[in-house]
Amino acid sequence: MNTIVTIGRQFGSGGRYIGRQLAERCGIPFYDRELLSRVAKESGFCEEFLDKEDERPTSSFLYNLVMDTYAFGHNAIGGDTMPISQKVFLAQFNTIKKVADEGPCVIIGRCADCALEDRDNVINLFIHASEEYRLHRLHTIGGYKNGELPEEEGKIRDYMQQKDRQRQSYYNYYSMKKWGQAESYDLCINSELLGTDGTVDMILEVIRQFEANKKKA
Repeated sequence: MNTIVTIGRQFGSGGRYIGRQLAERCGIPFYDRELLSRVAKESGFCEEFLDKEDERPTSSFLYNLVMDTYAFGHNAIGGDTMPISQKVFLAQFNTIKKVADEGPCVIIGRCADCALEDRDNVINLFIHASEEYRLHRLHTIGGYKNGELPEEEGKIRDYMQQKDRQRQSYYNYYSMKKWGQAESYDLCINSELLGTDGTVDMILEVIRQFEANKKKA
């Protein structure tokens, strides 16, 4: 396999699980939160700060000024006039390019499709599902990120919608495309249709056909 797969996803749709299973079955690296550790090592940003800012754009001048000091653990005022949120984005952008240079992999979110838009060995996917299916999945997996997910169903729904708004805002802010719209991706997949494991099988077949067509070209 010589293909890089980027995955945008609705919260609760199983996009992360699908990406990890895909990477494991192909024997290639998987980058979701793992990407943040790599960015921290290569950029000098504090990993805790990167986690806090992950896929969350902000245009507040005061916020960026304060966070600029916190992110590096020293006073950066008067150095670079670029907002800290854009520095974080560029650091991730550059790291995404580096991991893609190393070979095939699966990358979750973070505008990876935009960072790699000049490459011809990339398939950009978006995983979505109905709200009820996603709520059911979130109940079934019994929490998210060490108990971050609320217990009450109404709060889970609110949290799910909040996460999607954050991802949409981030993607729309930093790209020239629209989050979740079909024209922004090579393929949009409803994970409810085949289930998460069936969706992995389907993507593997898409990759096989994609690579076969490239050999014919």
